[in-house]
Amino acid sequence: MSTHRIAVPLCLLACLPTIAACGEKEEADSETSSTNTSLEDCPADQLETLSPGQLTVATDEPAFPPYFVDEDPTNGEGFESAVAYAIAEQLGFAEADVKWVVEPFNSSYAPGPKDFDFDVNQISITPKRAEQVDFSAPYYTAKQAIVALRGSEASRGSSLADFAEARFGVQIGTTSQEAVEAAIAPSEEPRVYDTSNDVVTALKQEQVDAVVVDVPSAFFLTAVQVPEATTVGQFSAPGGDEWGALLEEGSPLTDCVSAAIEELRSSGELAEIEQRWIAEKTKAPVLE
Repeated sequence: MSTHRIAVPLCLLACLPTIAACGEKEEADSETSSTNTSLEDCPADQLETLSPGQLTVATDEPAFPPYFVDEDPTNGEGFESAVAYAIAEQLGFAEADVKWVVEPFNSSYAPGPKDFDFDVNQISITPKRAEQVDFSAPYYTAKQAIVALRGSEASRGSSLADFAEARFGVQIGTTSQEAVEAAIAPSEEPRVYDTSNDVVTALKQEQVDAVVVDVPSAFFLTAVQVPEATTVGQFSAPGGDEWGALLEEGSPLTDCVSAAIEELRSSGELAEIEQRWIAEKTKAPVLE
């Protein structure tokens, strides 16, 4: 498969033509697997998988970096490929027992039977989707990113404190607006825009020093919309967009996949995977 496509996160392809659809606030609480199931309750030889002795994992095609590398989910390279294999290992499956299949993003959360055990494809957990499918415990909470024009003073910031005097642009009603106010608290109130396109225009025209969007949106913004911009860094903030493994509604595997993810989180392995493939590979350092 060709490796020369622009690396646009798949969740954003479903959110086009704007960058905000993946980052807008959800008024209702999202629904994920909440269980007391432990991995001891999930022996591989007793799991009800699609194919006995095999774990079938889905994602879309093409599979873009930093979530997959060389459009090949089977190589274990990339954030979501690594997460999928780590879940499989926790459930007792060897790499050779993991089979990858293609599932288009928009059809993954449609109701009905699934031809996979779980899907990893930057799928945001939302109440509406959770009415039709199961979601595991979240394996990623999208951080916020500061984006500035290359060569600008803002592009040289290395900590949140460096942005205390910056003029920020954000879209109204998004988690990014809350993030600027809560985590950065700049001396000047952020400039608020009605649409994501207005935010992009403000950056292009240097009406603001920097904008704040979620990290996946920053990948798209700097790759496609404003290639002369750079992601200065990322930071944690309240209200991040959560991604979960998607399973068929009522799947007998949901609790076990959640238990695997929770173990990966508590052991620190999930954080290590995120650091390697999201922070380091995208050159978006974590700002403190």
